Amino acid sequence: MKELYDKVSIRCSEVTTHAYSTSFSIGIRCLANELRNPIYSIYGFVRLADEIVDTFHNYNRGQLLERFQQDAFWAIEERISLNPILNSFQSTVRKYEIEHSLIEQFMKSMEMDLSVMEHDQTSLNEYILGSAEAVGLMCLQVFCQGNKKMYDDLKDYAMHLGAAFQKINFLRDLQADFIGMGRNYFPGLQMERFDDNNKKKIEGSIKSDLEEGFKGIKKLPRSSRFGVYVAYVYYLALFNKIRNTPSEMIFNTRISIRRRQKATLLACSYVKHQLNLI
Repeated sequence: MKELYDKVSIRCSEVTTHAYSTSFSIGIRCLANELRNPIYSIYGFVRLADEIVDTFHNYNRGQLLERFQQDAFWAIEERISLNPILNSFQSTVRKYEIEHSLIEQFMKSMEMDLSVMEHDQTSLNEYILGSAEAVGLMCLQVFCQGNKKMYDDLKDYAMHLGAAFQKINFLRDLQADFIGMGRNYFPGLQMERFDDNNKKKIEGSIKSDLEEGFKGIKKLPRSSRFGVYVAYVYYLALFNKIRNTPSEMIFNTRISIRRRQKATLLACSYVKHQLNLI
């Protein structure tokens, strides 16, 4: 029966999430049970697309990405895919009526990673819209579970939070993006002259997005609030560590949060959640 295949499919999305992101995995586990599988399916889809453009350098990445997008929409149309990640994703898209325009916007940003090596402000805004904000909105549609008014009220906050997470990733992965793949996500910034002043300007934008995003977290339903808050706390800790690290070290080292600190942050977040302090 297809039910067994569907279970296998969602487990593939879950395994993919655990393999690529411990932080998001922990955040998803802090969601209500009924929300975990849909978010795993979204992350699995996003992760595969990102792998195509970032990792598969010995293959025709453009063709692979185009085929992946076509297969995704065929899966949504036909309600099945032999790719288990896409099979779990199509089920979530249909159940929560995720807007196809969000998927298209995300894929457009993935295409940009194949051709745009240096961004101006316009292209960066478009890139973040697809790679982070659209993904946040997909998740928000799951969290709102059909409540259109709630979705509309929280939409802007979710976009700010997604943008903040993406910009923090840009700073964390500065070395890998620029040296490894030749990408510069910061308009007008010459990487050879990356210094503390440039770093502070970028951090100011991130701080503003985080503050707006946190306002939305407090308005989420209890079923999703704790999980999103945990992801926020992890990214905030990473951001604070980046802020306290000199620019030359940021460029030469990938900053991360140790497991012991993550465990402490999780415990503190749980107490705040239980006491309704979020």
